[in-house]
Amino acid sequence: MALALSVLLLTAASAMAEDDLLAKIQNRGSLIIATEGNWKPWTYHDDSDQLTGYDVEVGRLIAEKLGVKAEYRETEWSALLAGVDSGLFDIACNGVDYTEERAEKYAFSDPYVYTEIALVVRKDNEDIHSFADLAGKVTSNSPSSTYAQRAEAAGASVVYVDAFDGTMMMVEQGRAEASINALGTIEEYLEEKLNNIAKQIQKLYNLICQNDNISSFIKSIWIDKLDIYALLELSPVTDGCAPPSLTAELYISSGLPIFWFAVRFSNVIS
Repeated sequence: MALALSVLLLTAASAMAEDDLLAKIQNRGSLIIATEGNWKPWTYHDDSDQLTGYDVEVGRLIAEKLGVKAEYRETEWSALLAGVDSGLFDIACNGVDYTEERAEKYAFSDPYVYTEIALVVRKDNEDIHSFADLAGKVTSNSPSSTYAQRAEAAGASVVYVDAFDGTMMMVEQGRAEASINALGTIEEYLEEKLNNIAKQIQKLYNLICQNDNISSFIKSIWIDKLDIYALLELSPVTDGCAPPSLTAELYISSGLPIFWFAVRFSNVIS
């Protein structure tokens, strides 16, 4: 069961009086916004390397409302709130969950996004099926994140990794048994990874098929070894050498072994 548990909030420094901070922002003519830039779909770089995402747009709208320009500063998660503390950033737009401890230091906006939280494990993991199974296990998450706190509360030890991609890589390589994050972010990561794999197979497929120095017989053997058609449950075309359209959706539906992760939910967190 997937639960809407995580509230993504905008956080602003409370160390400086609100009026003083607003005056500083307006005099400067810009709102300095801290964000990671690597947490899709909230804050990330698109194909043209432009910073985008839901939280990025929220920050831009706030700046417009204040009559100033949005100035983004990308940093690691562990430096987001520290930068707000020091005055390096005016606000942080990066899915900052509300906690009572944080509320003692920061002024939060009203909630504007609710997310589903999910456990992610390797597909061959048979030991972890819910948050209750995390006791004694090793997880990977960003330091000081509420995801890491949830893992620790469940009895897991946490390997701290700043970037989201790094936490997933730890699970993929077997260096951590699980990770906790927003379901939407996990899904975006898996789709992008699978599409990249599909592109590499497509290149290899084309290399074989388009090489006139390779006989048709040898081509058929190599293509059979790639097992593209069988894996994707597609029928080969007449000449046996036209590349199929490879997408993440096809990989997921075919249940390829390279689909490393199994996303699991739990209703034990409230």
